[in-house]
Amino acid sequence: MQKVIIDTDPGIDDAMAVLFACLCRDIDLVGLTSIFGNVTTDIATRNAKVLAEMARLDVPVARGADGPVQQAARPVAWEIHGREGFGGVAPITPDGQPLDETAAEFICRTVTEHPGEIVLCPVGPLTNLARALELDPSIAGKVKSVTVMGGSLDEGGNATPHAEANIWQDPHAADMVLAADWDVTLVGLDVTHQVKCTPEHFAHLAAQAPVLGGFLNEAVQHYFEFHRSVDRFDGCYMHDPAAVVSIVRPDLFQVERQPLRVIVDGEETGCTVRAAGSDRPPASVCMQVEVDAVRNLFLDTVSSGF
Repeated sequence: MQKVIIDTDPGIDDAMAVLFACLCRDIDLVGLTSIFGNVTTDIATRNAKVLAEMARLDVPVARGADGPVQQAARPVAWEIHGREGFGGVAPITPDGQPLDETAAEFICRTVTEHPGEIVLCPVGPLTNLARALELDPSIAGKVKSVTVMGGSLDEGGNATPHAEANIWQDPHAADMVLAADWDVTLVGLDVTHQVKCTPEHFAHLAAQAPVLGGFLNEAVQHYFEFHRSVDRFDGCYMHDPAAVVSIVRPDLFQVERQPLRVIVDGEETGCTVRAAGSDRPPASVCMQVEVDAVRNLFLDTVSSGF
């Protein structure tokens, strides 16, 4: 079983990823940390707590950074995820409160308490991981691995023609994470643009698991409308769930091993590029994926819920 901290900006596909992790028997979700991106950090913190409580798990939530490590904050993605993050779902007030410690403090403490055991899985901007590295650089040698939903080598961007949204939101933080000496896997647009779900898939989830599947089906309708208008297809990409699936089923992904860097200024800001010949450690970049297997694992796992 994998001990996982998900760093998240929920977000509709974040909700899919977090609920999958809550229900997956191969994941021990030891914490959620919140970050800006799809929504503000305040809303992300609330939504992370809501998701944990919805899944009936006592998962600690630590509030993350309000903005990037260096550049000015980008606009949050209201148009994609709705004003409150879960599409047309009305705001939900959680029963519990976030921890007193920051996301960076929680990451550093938990990794130190469980050396060699924690998988960090950021599915939003990488600011909290960068702040954690600044706070305690030794965590790079203590984590088990880092699985990032973000970036793109050959697929192009979705925030700009060059940049994937999570990397674009804080390129300096992303470059810090890719420069650190830890085991990084990048699950980016090269594979997540291949994994899609349809309205029929989510209608089936709602029928099989009325509480959790019903919530996701209601939330995802806003996502479908965005993709119909912008991407011209009737469905949605499974960005964040694919990253979490890769933690428990890495065999479903083919990777390229390359040192990487992020362009931090100019027209191509946020672009993830190969850095062959540099002194950076190689990362594993997912380039091919068994689409049906990834999709079915997500659907089957959530269908087993309530």
